[in-house]
Amino acid sequence: MGENRRLAAVVALAQGMAAAHTPRESWRAAALGACRALDGSFAALSVWERERGRLRVLVNVGDRAPGEEEFPEDETYPVHQFPEITEFLHERWVAGGEPNAWVETAEGPTAGRPGYCHQRVAALRRRGRGSCVIAPIVQHGRAWGELYVARRTGAPVFGRADADFATVLAAVVAAGLAQTERLEEARRLAFTDALTGLANRRAVDMRLEEAIERHRADGSVVSLVVCDLNGLKRVNDTLGHAVGDRLLERFGSVLSLCGAMVPGALVARLGGDEFCLLAAGPPADKVIKAAEEVCRRAAELELGEGVACGIASTEHAIGPVRSARRLFRLADAAQYRAKALRADRPVVAGREGPDDPVVRLADEPSRPPDPAERRRFRGRRP
Repeated sequence: MGENRRLAAVVALAQGMAAAHTPRESWRAAALGACRALDGSFAALSVWERERGRLRVLVNVGDRAPGEEEFPEDETYPVHQFPEITEFLHERWVAGGEPNAWVETAEGPTAGRPGYCHQRVAALRRRGRGSCVIAPIVQHGRAWGELYVARRTGAPVFGRADADFATVLAAVVAAGLAQTERLEEARRLAFTDALTGLANRRAVDMRLEEAIERHRADGSVVSLVVCDLNGLKRVNDTLGHAVGDRLLERFGSVLSLCGAMVPGALVARLGGDEFCLLAAGPPADKVIKAAEEVCRRAAELELGEGVACGIASTEHAIGPVRSARRLFRLADAAQYRAKALRADRPVVAGREGPDDPVVRLADEPSRPPDPAERRRFRGRRP
């Protein structure tokens, strides 16, 4: 392969990983890019899980053999079967060098000489491959995993030049993986409440808009539970904000536990003492049951004064729901009524028929806006 072609392959690999939006997409782009760059028929990316003493395969691409899944759930190999992962790399670093790639063939001889590995040779023969090149992936000065590219039997065997080029590709992959991890962490922080670890309002806004779009398209059920944690101000004023934060964390755990009763539910802290649970798809009765459990468990917390819960679901008699704003207003009005009644169970919008007071409160044009303006949905018309 000429220098220009190799440079183009490196650029294509880097661009493919840069365009990835998720870790899985990044892994797949890394393996595919390396496979094409080295004219391979198959490639895999694996991570070294030190605490478990094993290599875990993240992705397989190309001509997969029977049993090789693209994103395997649990394809792992004990590291003691592959001593080069620890011994060879360690020896290279101790000697002051950098780990580079090596070649194994179905016949046994290697290029790069990390040591003959009969497990890899047996795997090559079993899967109809003639040779493979293995390149360590290094991050932060430590072995992170390996890039593995193979060619089918009958194709030209990898040589020393291929191993050297694989070392370059592994460095590009390492940089791409680091970038993906940084972006993933940034995305996580952007949609996560720092105190409780639950989703934040931004995440709820996005998910609810998507759910309402699906509801308008196919009528799928969307249910929203809004919870207001009672007694937080008293706890903050008498016991301090650190104790108040502990109450918020404890309730967040309760809500998360109960939210697990509803498949696919999103549990979030909206801000201050307000939380919510959003479910798209499951029937309203399942959401109501989870909310009842939230109320019961919240009443048993040693701090605070329980919780006021309001529920709005498109499955109930609340009229057309054409916007996320209206569903949020309905759930908010139900929560407001639950707090006013000091109810120990959720208040459900639309449960009392066409003249339901919660629906009237939510849709009343002259309804005064919330003084705190804690959510952008309050006080707006659909």
